[in-house]
Amino acid sequence: MYDIVIIGAGPAGGSAALFAAKAGKKTLLIDNDKGMTKRAWLENHYGIMEITGPDLIEIGKKQAVKFGAELLDAQVTNVTKTDQGLSVETEGHGSFEAKHVILATGAVVELATKIGVNIKDGTEPRIKNVVDVDAQGKTNVAGIWAAGTCAGVSVHTIITAGDGAKVAINVISELNGERYVDHDVLKTT
Repeated sequence: MYDIVIIGAGPAGGSAALFAAKAGKKTLLIDNDKGMTKRAWLENHYGIMEITGPDLIEIGKKQAVKFGAELLDAQVTNVTKTDQGLSVETEGHGSFEAKHVILATGAVVELATKIGVNIKDGTEPRIKNVVDVDAQGKTNVAGIWAAGTCAGVSVHTIITAGDGAKVAINVISELNGERYVDHDVLKTT
């Protein structure tokens, strides 16, 4: 049983996985390698002079794995309720049990629609529909959250990454039963 399964390893999903794994939560990050960040060239991401979208994604995945996240290259086909939580079904890789699922599927909301998550009109250019979430990232389906572009935030990587972190912090806080904060500090000698 995973604490958190994240669907989509772009900036939102990768950032969510990084925070979840670093918090000691059993984390699975599933990606189908079809995200729009693969085509990006970034010179507007704070703290980075310039980077390709594929490099940003790979670094994000490595950061999450460094802290214990498991990474699976697969297509998620469904998410269903179980007695213990949620079951995340994949094409060709079986299913995985989770307490919480974070959808970070970019511009794609077909999976969310299939699993009964409410959808609303998008506000970004070329993003027709998004998942309807509250301020914490919760959907109408218990245990299912959404972050990033699919949750209606701006498509800019810095914003989707921040939203993924925000939603992960909220999931971690719910799992812990108290507000979670993650601050690293410089080590002095």
